[in-house]
Amino acid sequence: MNTTIVDLLSKKEKTIKVLNNVYNLPLIPKIILDVSKLLENESVKNNELVKVISKDQGLVTKILTIANSPMYGLARKVSTIDFAILVLGINEIRSIVSALAIIESFKNKSDKYLDQAKFWTHCFITGTAAKRLAEEFGIQKSGEAFVAGLLHDVGISVIHRFFHSSFIQITELVEKSEYSYADAELEVLGMSHSEVAYYLLEKWNFPTALSESVLFHHTPMKSLLNPPLSAVIHFADYVTHCSGIGDFPWDINYKFDEAVLGVLKVDYSTTIDTIVESYKPLFQKQLEFLKI
Repeated sequence: MNTTIVDLLSKKEKTIKVLNNVYNLPLIPKIILDVSKLLENESVKNNELVKVISKDQGLVTKILTIANSPMYGLARKVSTIDFAILVLGINEIRSIVSALAIIESFKNKSDKYLDQAKFWTHCFITGTAAKRLAEEFGIQKSGEAFVAGLLHDVGISVIHRFFHSSFIQITELVEKSEYSYADAELEVLGMSHSEVAYYLLEKWNFPTALSESVLFHHTPMKSLLNPPLSAVIHFADYVTHCSGIGDFPWDINYKFDEAVLGVLKVDYSTTIDTIVESYKPLFQKQLEFLKI
């Protein structure tokens, strides 16, 4: 890279100006905003939540689809919103609605530079892996791990939609030179996709520990607020990549930081390959539920 520090700072400043406009756009559908606002009230009653959600049959269908997915592994089919709230709890519903809000906000058309279906499959499978890993390693708020896993690469989608010419530059730098995606992002935007996502998530008042896990999903040992959550997201991203189910081109040459095994207290006798293989059936089943 020939870019100087001054150049990087200048490019970063320009990128942030655009991101501030992105933040101000009314991207999230009103019904999801209404539900999210209601969920901010810790004492919200189930019947109030059911009443608001039921106004939009599309949202009902999407929530029920996720609730019945293999990720939750419920013994009984969840056929109503009130039952979904009862068996999953308010926190899980909050996580699901947050996930749907982001997906709705950054839906975009596929082109030769980014296959949207492949991208969101990668994000959803990573979220699935993060939730399962969080449960296995005793990390609290596994629903938060799901959302963090889902959002870990959302900066890529933001760049594709709102910095499309820059996205093309980044892709061509990688294809026509020896640039990594990380280096190409800095060269073009002065920011990584992780930083882009973190900037917006903080603006949208997501939990800071969750935002930080997205920021450091490639460098989890930099995490200060919630190292276990950052470790889980890094691990989940790597497991998804290695499984070949939901893998994504930007993770080529993924550098796995084995220090996360210590953070998560993983038994070193359990190989990563074993974990990957054990998760493949879950990932395969989850693919059937991705058309939400």
